[in-house]
Amino acid sequence: MRAIGLMSGTSLDGIDAACVELRPRGAGYVLRLVRALTMPFEPALRAALFDAVPPRAASPAQVAALDRELGAAFAAAARAVAGGEPVDFIANHGLTLFHRGEARETLQIGSPYALRDALGATVVFDFRRADCAAGGNGAPLVPYVDALLFADPQADVVALNLGGIANVTVLARGAGPSQARGWDTGPGNMLLDAFVRRRTNGAEDCDRDGAYALRGSVDERVLHELLAREAFYLAQPPPKSTGRERFGEQLLDAHADLFEALTLPDGCATLAAFTAATIVHALAAYAPPAPRTIASGGGTHNPALMRALAARLEPLGSTLASSDEYGVDADAKEALAFALLGYETLRGRPANATGATGAARPVVLGAIVPCALEALLAKMRAELTANAPA
Repeated sequence: MRAIGLMSGTSLDGIDAACVELRPRGAGYVLRLVRALTMPFEPALRAALFDAVPPRAASPAQVAALDRELGAAFAAAARAVAGGEPVDFIANHGLTLFHRGEARETLQIGSPYALRDALGATVVFDFRRADCAAGGNGAPLVPYVDALLFADPQADVVALNLGGIANVTVLARGAGPSQARGWDTGPGNMLLDAFVRRRTNGAEDCDRDGAYALRGSVDERVLHELLAREAFYLAQPPPKSTGRERFGEQLLDAHADLFEALTLPDGCATLAAFTAATIVHALAAYAPPAPRTIASGGGTHNPALMRALAARLEPLGSTLASSDEYGVDADAKEALAFALLGYETLRGRPANATGATGAARPVVLGAIVPCALEALLAKMRAELTANAPA
């Protein structure tokens, strides 16, 4: 089965697209990444998105317009990653406009109908709300896939995603998807991006290659005070999820007194250290000792952040590596993950790891916009039969 997975994260930088070949094998899958790409948002669309997400409040008219525009953008990314070849289905996480997991409130946008019409394929979308309806946070959902990709019978593993928000999947040795635990630890790239945008008056939108942070010094007083002030979320036990509503640019406003005296390099170094500290504190409290840590996401391209993480993980006896070293493209992992989750939806199999989301029960995720659905399901049944254990 050939599928396209699509994902746009909280960094609001663009769309990650992965074209994947999936073949069921036992309870899991064999996956092959055919191609992957990141399609940046057009500047006007990106500006409109920043005007719509918290702390700003989008009007219904803004949401409707962005849903339509994002649908067209997702369709363009899907066409590009398909490379002119047919695909069996598309799985689109969409873009999160709002998420408050503890209140069971989440909203992803990006019209699936534009995708269906552009590629003539069934689309699976709206993955999070089924978990919320079952009492879960609706996030994180990737732990189910992390268990299929990275679980090891001989080692405890942590899969770390460094997107706008950082989240972890904890896999005790030999754990399957139903035993996976996961949660959002706090900020990933989001605070660094916001700080750079503000200090450069929008001329730059991220600390590219960690250049500023590598030149700066960590202000330990600011770091310790920031950890203390944000303890309300950081001290909560998992499962838990968060987003821009807590760790977006409004955090810089709330703690402006801490940042006003910092230079751009020192602020970036301190925020990289804050991100690393929130991740490692969470692992020290809730993960097995000395896990193998496998990182993916845009933050893996920031050497200052990766060095800060490695230095803090070393006393725990934990190693740090990119998922690239395990055969999974660090930039494409989440898009790939939603392609697999879409397959599970079409199979009618629950795919929320309740130990990650806090849901009361496993549920089938997602909604379906059909296109020649009966033929797709017949092909899937034949594939499942052909690959069933003897």
